[in-house]
Amino acid sequence: MDGGPGSGPSDDVVVVGGGVIGLTTALVLAERGRRVRMWTREPAERTTSAVAGALWWPYRIEPESLVGDWALQSLAVYAGMAARPARTGVRMVDGVHGETRFDELGPWAARVPHLRVASAGEYPGTALWGRLPLIDMPVHLAWLRERLRAAGGVVEERTVTDLSAVDAPVVVNCTGLGARDLVPDPAVRPVRGQLVVVENPGITTWLTCVDHAAAASVYFFPQPGGLVLGGTAEEDDWSLTPDPAVAEAIVARCAALRPEIAGARVLEHRVGLRPARHAVRIEREALPGGRILVHHYGHGGAGVTVAWGCARQAAGLVGPPA
Repeated sequence: MDGGPGSGPSDDVVVVGGGVIGLTTALVLAERGRRVRMWTREPAERTTSAVAGALWWPYRIEPESLVGDWALQSLAVYAGMAARPARTGVRMVDGVHGETRFDELGPWAARVPHLRVASAGEYPGTALWGRLPLIDMPVHLAWLRERLRAAGGVVEERTVTDLSAVDAPVVVNCTGLGARDLVPDPAVRPVRGQLVVVENPGITTWLTCVDHAAAASVYFFPQPGGLVLGGTAEEDDWSLTPDPAVAEAIVARCAALRPEIAGARVLEHRVGLRPARHAVRIEREALPGGRILVHHYGHGGAGVTVAWGCARQAAGLVGPPA
């Protein structure tokens, strides 16, 4: 029942977009019995998702009333994946959210296992300590793609310029920042994030100290390929070129909290554009001929954090196999 290398009604569902949202949504649909093709403009390793830090934690995503449930559903899935870190890229790692209190967070925070007030020895100010999923994104994206193929899904590198022209009964739009032009939806805007990866001087825990309203923040995540330092959140900045001055400032901010970072050898500079929106859009739209378009984009800085909860909701709008 496959439509061959091209498109066609027998394709059943075409998911457009190959980042963590597109992959997870395609996987949920395939494992629910739908015939799925995922069309991606570029390999997952070159998407914004591959640049992510990527610590499970809601960050720069709305609406707050829905984010908690999406995030908690995803947390449970990642906790299970952490049993096989080498394959899935997911590990449960201890760390501290500096300058953070429970009463500043939504009710979801009380349902996060192991999250508690940090001791003075763990952080010099107000903070929360947690054991949370830390995800090695290149490994994780590759694992999601293989799991999708194992479920019968097909991954193709294709560029879509018109969602309504995709010849399938159901189209799911997971194009992230691309939705700004493709839908078009001017509410989708870039929030630029720059990171520096250094040789890890022996740090085994993560730390964040983030003002969600500020353009600069401090965080570091110990990943297998090095210590990831951040960061920035520059709204409406489309530049993908690392700024040397910004990189220097990132290292300095992190070294102020852990002095051993100052002398660490720089391995890599990364830049990604978060697809921000006033609210995540998960919405069903009718297309001519009785076809369905499901929009699923606008996850800001928390695509990894909410991927499974949001994918399940989007898949619910698609419905079960005929």
